[in-house]
Amino acid sequence: MQRLFIVGGMKTKKQTGFTLYELLTTMLIVGVVLTLGIPNMQSFRQNSRMTAAANDLHSSFHLARSEASRAKTNITICASADSFAVTPTCGGQLEAGWVVFEDRDGDIVVDAGEPILRRFPPMETSIVVNTTGPDDYFSFASTGLGRGNITGTPPLATMVLCDIRGNVRGGGGKSTARVLVVTPLGRATVLADEGQVTFHGGC
Repeated sequence: MQRLFIVGGMKTKKQTGFTLYELLTTMLIVGVVLTLGIPNMQSFRQNSRMTAAANDLHSSFHLARSEASRAKTNITICASADSFAVTPTCGGQLEAGWVVFEDRDGDIVVDAGEPILRRFPPMETSIVVNTTGPDDYFSFASTGLGRGNITGTPPLATMVLCDIRGNVRGGGGKSTARVLVVTPLGRATVLADEGQVTFHGGC
């Protein structure tokens, strides 16, 4: 911006704008903000991904349990790498995706004509789910209670969700990892304490 001044009958122009000192100060402030903000933003994204993955698993059990009681039929949760296929295949790792479906004949297999209640895509590649064994399913009876061992391997009971940070204290005093614990009756709980994560196998 330019302003006109009359000095001794002559018009002169005064230049306004940032001085070098002001420019350097501004650049210093921006540098500090970026230095502090970028790591925090990365941590925020990691926490959001972890929370979303744990909540998706937790909501699966809540949905399956309530729907089994409502529809009076078996409802099964199973890992599925092709969860969005017309007829998904049960088995594999939860990280690859999973489905919740009406398992009318109770065989832990998605058969033609068995409605799929919800499909879940693969988790973020940074998240790993550790289970207590080759567990990849949980099935509810028409009573809304867990059906127990159906395939010869125990159903899902403990799922530890970890990312590259492992089990360390994060924001709010919570662990950066999560544990989903499922009772034999099918009641699921998400735990976010370092000690609880370690107790259930850790990362």
